[in-house]
Amino acid sequence: MKKSKVITVILASMLSLSALTANAAEIPRESMPASATLEAVQIVEDMIGDILDEVENGLGYGLAASSANTRIREAVNADKTCGYGYGILSPIAKNAIRTMRDMQLRPEVYQQAEEELKVLLADLISEVENGMDYDEAVKQAYILIYQSVNPSFNPDEQFALDICYQDIPAVDMAKFTVARRLLLDAQTVQLQTVQSQEE
Repeated sequence: MKKSKVITVILASMLSLSALTANAAEIPRESMPASATLEAVQIVEDMIGDILDEVENGLGYGLAASSANTRIREAVNADKTCGYGYGILSPIAKNAIRTMRDMQLRPEVYQQAEEELKVLLADLISEVENGMDYDEAVKQAYILIYQSVNPSFNPDEQFALDICYQDIPAVDMAKFTVARRLLLDAQTVQLQTVQSQEE
């Protein structure tokens, strides 16, 4: 299958993903684990959409995650998850709940992160819109974020060390979440451009 057809299929899947969940809170795209498939995300969203609604209305992480995990475990045991296991589906739910709850509790942190990152990552955002691979852009964005905290941070040097010896700058997770969202938005622009060129 040609790359442009694959991209079109992915875009169509993303659009149908959002269309199917129009009446319930959606899993934030930026919270999705890197290994998650759109099908797995949709399965989780269908199972816990009402819990995500409650999170948006103030339900805490502990209760929400516990309820979601119970549903996922029961669905896996009943063979109602299209072959996806608890170890794949549970992190999708937990990440979504954690991200939604954090955004709700600290909106000013996310707003400030967005303002800063739109400037810091402007070139990367533009490159993704013009065809750069999303995963590569995320790696570069993380390095830029670390270097914004500590300009002398050398990823080649630090990532080559055993993890217990690495000296990685402390960064609020909100910055990584916002960076992924900005790059995912840029990827959507890229996919729409490709689709319009094919029509």
